[in-house]
Order: sequence, then C-alpha cells, then structure tokens
Amino acid sequence: MKTSDFDYDLPESFIAQKPVEPRDSSRLLVLHRDTGQIEHSVFNQVGRYLKKGDLLVLNETKVIPARIHARKDSGGRVELLLLRREDGLTWQCIVGGKGLRVGTKLSLEFTDPTLNIPKTHNSGDEFLSAVIVDELNGSERRVRFAQPIEPFFPRIGNVPLPPYIHEKLENPERYQTVYAREPGSAAAPTAGLHFTPRLIDDLKGQGIRFAYVTLHVGLDTFAPVTENDPVEHEIHTEWCDLSQETATIINETHTSGCRVIAVGTTTVRTLESAGKDGKRSILPFSGPTSLFILPGYRFNVVDALITNYHLPKSTLIMLVSAFANRELILETYEIAKREGYRFYSFGDAMLIV
Repeated sequence: MKTSDFDYDLPESFIAQKPVEPRDSSRLLVLHRDTGQIEHSVFNQVGRYLKKGDLLVLNETKVIPARIHARKDSGGRVELLLLRREDGLTWQCIVGGKGLRVGTKLSLEFTDPTLNIPKTHNSGDEFLSAVIVDELNGSERRVRFAQPIEPFFPRIGNVPLPPYIHEKLENPERYQTVYAREPGSAAAPTAGLHFTPRLIDDLKGQGIRFAYVTLHVGLDTFAPVTENDPVEHEIHTEWCDLSQETATIINETHTSGCRVIAVGTTTVRTLESAGKDGKRSILPFSGPTSLFILPGYRFNVVDALITNYHLPKSTLIMLVSAFANRELILETYEIAKREGYRFYSFGDAMLIV
C-alpha cells in the first residue's frame, strides 16, 4: 500500500465554492459496496435508502471563529488559527508571522470597529493579550491568553474556511450544521451540512432514529499524507465524546438487527474509537483519539456511511477506501466527475451501504 494509491486527478472546476440552497437539494450518489451498483438521487430523498429502525449518528460539534489576528509589540502582524483548547486559557494554534518564539507577547485585534470598550484594551492591555509559551511542531505553538477568549469570538474571530474555498461565504452559518451545539471545531463535519430541520423531522416520522456524538475537527482533516507509506503518517489527535445515551441506542440498534449509519468520517472515527476492541457493543468514550483507519481495518460499529468527496491522498479518502474498497471508491469518484458532482466541503454527498 502506497500513498499514491489514493491519488486521483480533480480539476479545480469540480471543487464547490458555494453551498447549494436549500441544503438538502445537493445531489446524492448511493454506492452499494457489495455489488458496486450506483444510484443517483437528491439528498432530500435519502430516506428511500433507509429502513425503519436504522440509526443515524451525527457529530454535533460547532465550528468556532478560530482565525484571529494580532500584533506583536513591534507592530508586526500575526495570524492565529486555534486548533484545540487545553484549558481555560491555553490553546494549541497554528501561527503565521515572523519571530514567534517562546515569550512573544501578542495583542489581539478586533474585527468589529464598533466594539464599545476602551481603546487601551484594543492595543496592548493585558485584557485581550496573549503570550507564546511553547513551540510545537512546525508552525504550531502553545498560546496562553490573559483571559478566556470565547466571549470575544464574535468580535475577534473569523470562521476558517478550507484553503480550497476562494469565494467569500456570505452567511457563516452555512458552514455549520443545523444541529451544531458543542463549540470547538476548526472545520465543519461537512457530511452533516446537507441536513435540514424538515428533513430530520421527516426521517424521524419514517421511523429513523438519531443519536449524537462530538468530535472537534482539526485542520489535519485537510492535510495530504506526504509519506510514501501511509502507515508512517502521524495523524493528529482529535477530542471526541460518545455518551452513555448514545452508546445505549447504538447497542439497541445492533441488537435489533438494524444499521448504524455514520454521518461523516468524523463520526466514523468517534464510533470506531469507542468500539475498537473488536466487539459490536460499545461503551461510552470521552477523550483524544489518534485512530487512523486504513484499508484492512475491521469496522466494529459502522454499517453504512454518509460522506462527501475527499481530497486526493488524504486520510479521509483512505478511511472511505477502507470502508468500501479502494478500487471501487476511485472508480466511483471517476463516475461522479463524469456526472458533474461537486466535490469537497460544499459539494455533494455519497451514501455507502
């Protein structure tokens, strides 16, 4: 197995720059992994492929406005991209700027000029300041803020769209799922962007059950694997949580002979982290996961998957290749291209059954 085995050609014209309206009008490709059969549909018809008693598991993480601008004492500009919070004041960040060593002091900049607080707080006062306390890998730093910054997110932060999206997003809520509840992600769990409240109600009326997990998505989700052998790739850890209530519903679903359907690769990672002991029954799980799913992995919890189309040579296309077969996935991607499907975060969906 080589990283190049998961490569494919994708012209930029296939990369969706804007979400469709309404959310559930995106296209849906249904892949039957046992036969290779492919069906073309629309996402609001996903219920046609589900059965009463099936369980949809969704990731209710919420994207935070994690891109923040600041200045050093010298006046030099700095960009902080918040990755994960370690405690009430300390975050792991990706930083952009020069001379960002341990001890460097930063003053955060406001994006809202109408903010009604003293100017001193906007230009160096410790009220909204930070300091770099540790140098991590590459451009990653550990940054400690003078006070919790979450209350100031609306004033200092911007939603960090993926690097392949070049058009401005007029409504930042379109990069949130309609069920997002737990702030903490640097990126959206994009398979869930296709759901609307009405579609969820319709599916519940059809007898489809719902359960929720949380995995805070890090930017490693966009990073290609650079090692020739993907086994050598060091995947970033991400924090996830699966409650007792969700574990109970999953176990009940399997006992009744119905399917557990993961909405998105982040949900797959959470579910399989809770069930990686080889048993179909799972227990609650909370904490960091470094689970890296490659072809050959035996899935213990997930029976079907709703997902978008993923970047070449990424850990995510490796995960879906483990679930459905690498050759079949790459063939399906070529069919999706011929049929004009839209790729990546704001693109169309695939249901793998």
